[in-house]
Amino acid sequence: MFFDFETLPAADRYKLVVSTIVPRPIAWVVSQDVNGVVNAAPYSFFNVFTDSPVVIGIGCGNSPAGGAKDTLNNIKALGQFVVNLVPHTYIQQMNVTAADFDPEVDELDEAKLTKIPSTKIKVPRIGESPVALECETFQLIPVGHHTIVLGKVVAMHVHDDAVMDAEKKYIDTPKLDLVGRMHGRGWYARTTERVEVPRISVADWNASKKG
Repeated sequence: MFFDFETLPAADRYKLVVSTIVPRPIAWVVSQDVNGVVNAAPYSFFNVFTDSPVVIGIGCGNSPAGGAKDTLNNIKALGQFVVNLVPHTYIQQMNVTAADFDPEVDELDEAKLTKIPSTKIKVPRIGESPVALECETFQLIPVGHHTIVLGKVVAMHVHDDAVMDAEKKYIDTPKLDLVGRMHGRGWYARTTERVEVPRISVADWNASKKG
């Protein structure tokens, strides 16, 4: 089936991409306004794009009422935010923070989550998250009704029990038990089911053809 994105309405394009580009990691973004009010919200238009510096990207759309979401307003005001990754054990609390609370409401308090001070920025991180990335704004790119937020990662926190070798930077990824966004509303995937496919060199590939 062919779908011409140049003729489809935005709602249909959205349905197609979120149903097929899966699973998507979730950025559980904590931000803060100039008065110190904390906001938390999950975003699945998210990934990491570079390693030197490490830059992550988040697609922030408008709020249901129209206009920028609290996350984007806070990032514009303070230039800092924390991306927390979502473990399966706290998926329900993540879902609470996805509700459209008023700007003065602290979603972390509503979800009964722990605020822990960050090391290099003002915005706190989520204590229950096994991975937290402290970020400073790298670039904001308007695209339609979205703004792509590029953040430079200045520090990372990983729960001790998931660090296999701190000196070698070996992380026990399966132990993080992270979740990703799937199709439609409310569907998620866990990282507990995996398959290993070792990379193959050109030399090995050519040798396999001769055999």
